[in-house]
Amino acid sequence: MFAKVNSLGLFGLNAFSVEVEISLNKGLPRFEIVGLPDAAVSESRERIKAALYTCGIIFPTNNCVVNLAPADQRKNGSMHDLAIFMAILAALGRVTVPQDCAIIGEVSLNGDIRRVSGVLPMTLLAKQNGMKTIYVPMENAKEAAVVEGITVYGVPNAAALLAHLEDGEKLEPVQHVGLSDTVLPPVPDFSDVHGQSAAKYALELAAAGGHNALLIGPPGSGKSMLAKRMPGILPELTFQESIETTMIHSVAGMLDAEHPLIAVRPFRSPHHTISAAGLAGGGTIPHPGEISLAHNGLLFLDELAEFDRRTLEILRQPLEDRCVTISRAAGTVKYPCTIMLIAAMNPCPCGYLGHPTRKCTCTKNAAANYLNRVSGPLLDRFDLHIEAAPVSFDDLSSKQPEESSAKIRERVVKTRAVQLERFKGTSITCNARITPDKLQEFCPMTDRAKARLKKVFDQLGLSARAYDRLLKVARTAADMQGAEIIDEKHIAQAVQYRTLDRKYWQTG
Repeated sequence: MFAKVNSLGLFGLNAFSVEVEISLNKGLPRFEIVGLPDAAVSESRERIKAALYTCGIIFPTNNCVVNLAPADQRKNGSMHDLAIFMAILAALGRVTVPQDCAIIGEVSLNGDIRRVSGVLPMTLLAKQNGMKTIYVPMENAKEAAVVEGITVYGVPNAAALLAHLEDGEKLEPVQHVGLSDTVLPPVPDFSDVHGQSAAKYALELAAAGGHNALLIGPPGSGKSMLAKRMPGILPELTFQESIETTMIHSVAGMLDAEHPLIAVRPFRSPHHTISAAGLAGGGTIPHPGEISLAHNGLLFLDELAEFDRRTLEILRQPLEDRCVTISRAAGTVKYPCTIMLIAAMNPCPCGYLGHPTRKCTCTKNAAANYLNRVSGPLLDRFDLHIEAAPVSFDDLSSKQPEESSAKIRERVVKTRAVQLERFKGTSITCNARITPDKLQEFCPMTDRAKARLKKVFDQLGLSARAYDRLLKVARTAADMQGAEIIDEKHIAQAVQYRTLDRKYWQTG
């Protein structure tokens, strides 16, 4: 007796088709699973036996061999349990499983179907392969229903799927889930932050162009408050961006069962004790790290100088390539990481270097060593260096209402619309993503602007990367002011956000 059921596997973000083939022949009783299964797949034998008994089905005493094809692709996790379960029933002649459907899910000992990770990318592949139907765990049903063009059934337990395929009580298909069905979580508002008008404008500039920003200032100046309010002024996610972000969180097993589609730009703020693998991703089967979980959103590194320097250096290549490549013996995985990097730090260990009223208690060497925990190449990747000055009593006690995130966002969206029109027909989405070959085309300057930029380049000894980033910030400043050509004032505005490294990093 032979049967075949379609399932799906996952390695990183890459889903692949799996055919569960089963052969029941005469011979000594045994139950073998072949096809490069890992420990979790091999252990499914005991789960399936117990689940069959719970459903009132006697496990066949034949020589039972299950092959997970293709045999040269390693199978990981418990997602094939339900497909193997149904393949056994099909081989016994209990059910007929259509070949235009795919089945995924973990089977528990009592027959319940438990959720698995990575259902969204697997459902997308099932649709691409021409599958008409997919059966997934009930907790993953809304996640799978994000994909249009395929019928999704949530399976509560193995008995329910058996009844459905035996023409008994039918399961109800799950309705498609879109952005309009998603509940948006509350986001902190900029109106909560008193004072810091200069820092607010700089962060608006960063949001308008998608630029990385570093906030430097004494303790209690509001650096973290400002950074945590950034998602409220960024443009809304497009549906494509939402799908990309949701896929990464799906693989990581971090989606809400009721509201799986991520509709707000991610804001990830890992603690400074995070490991390199936690930041970039890793593991035997590489899982996404914080930098990929922040894809299409913000990665906020508070107390930047407290991070392990080797961990921070991992950020350098992903910030340029906008993807993380993780190589392991089992294979190589690429996770996207198109992010805005926002970081905050004190200027010295005590925090009061350069403070107008409080004296710094650190020695010059201590301050220099603290700042040097952030390397020059990493510092070079921040487009804006923003000083968060101490907040005055008058600002804190003022009853004058501060500008809301909604108003700031209107200006940001308007500026982004200008950029989208300019970059139409290209893969560029904002000024920070302008490629070197397009820099001269999209950043035309007046003669006065060129002269100012040349003078600054020579005086500050800028790197080629710093030159490019300074020009992109000037492009955003011009867009915010409705200017087609970058003028001298836009260059001057961009330059003022590249000087803090000279102020602080030369203290030693």
